[in-house]
This record gives sequence, C-alpha cells and structure tokens, in this order.
Amino acid sequence: MTKGNYAIEGANFLEGKLLIALPGMSDPRFEKSVIFMCAHSQEGAMGLIVNKPIEGLGFQDLAKNLDIPVKRDAPDGPVLFGGPVETGRGFVLHSGEYKSDDGTMPVTSEISLTATLDILRAMAEGHGPEKSAFALGYAGWGPGQIEDEIRLNGWVHCDADPTIIFETDMEAKWSAAMRKLGIDLSLLSANSGSA
Repeated sequence: MTKGNYAIEGANFLEGKLLIALPGMSDPRFEKSVIFMCAHSQEGAMGLIVNKPIEGLGFQDLAKNLDIPVKRDAPDGPVLFGGPVETGRGFVLHSGEYKSDDGTMPVTSEISLTATLDILRAMAEGHGPEKSAFALGYAGWGPGQIEDEIRLNGWVHCDADPTIIFETDMEAKWSAAMRKLGIDLSLLSANSGSA
C-alpha cells in the first residue's frame, strides 16, 4: 500500500526492525524512543523500548524481589521500561544462541524474545544468554495503528542492530539509530509535517 511518499510494505514489514521516534513525537512516553519490534501482523504490532531504563532498578534487585537466588557474578544491567502495556510483565530480548524449552521466540537470526521465569533464573545463575536486555511492559498497537503513525511522521524504521540494542549506552541509542539511517540530527525539526 502506498500513501504520499510512504510505501507501507507487507503486513509484517516491521518485525525484527528498530522503530525510532522522530522529534515532535506527541506521546511523551515514546519521546526519543528506540523500539525493537518483536511482532507485526494485520492484527497489530508489539515491541520493546530498548533505551529507557527504569531509574534505580537493576536486574539483580528485580531477581531478588522475585525470590530468585543471584550469583555474585550475574549480570546487573538496568531494567528497561519496555512500554506502557502490561508493565508488570517481564520480557527478555537476547542473543539468538540461547533457547528456552518452551518460551523462546526467535525474531531474527540474531535476536530472540523470551518471557518466562526460566531465563531470569538462568541469568541470575550466570548461564543465561550471552547478550540480553530485560524489560517490564511492552509497546503495542492495534490493527493499522502503527502504519498510520508512520504516515503521520511519528516514526522511522531501520534494520535491527544488536550493537545498538545490547551494547550502546542508553543515552546514545536514539542518536545511534538515527545515524544508522543516515539522518543528520541537526537538520531535524520537532515541527515536521507532510507536504
């Protein structure tokens, strides 16, 4: 489907991509957000914000709150605000080499999603995935909603980059994703429109 200068590709064109909020995003929860899109179909879309840590909450604290024993050398990265939907539910984006018996969904060849306690236990014991990002909540859109937001200049998208998701500093992820698209941030305006 095509509207204006935007070609909206097949029904699942965002799955496995990075969705990047443009300046002027009207919803403050998504301002300067970088979202890894886990699913996209005619029924809607789901993704996890990968650059908004929950202040004062690390993985080890969360594991202890869930009565999961934590080894001293277990990872202790930030817990992310994955989005405003089901904020009490946890999701782990991780490198593709790790697979849970019943709860891992490969999204790309390099990135999978697991939403079971098994992965949290494995991470707390120090034998979870090589790379991971833990989030509470997710971002969700109904049928056609994200496509409309893209057409209204709310978002741009690009291929996912595991380096941006797992290794780039939180404060630098948004600008790194924009640079991946070749966008010069000094030329962007918060008052964008469509001609």
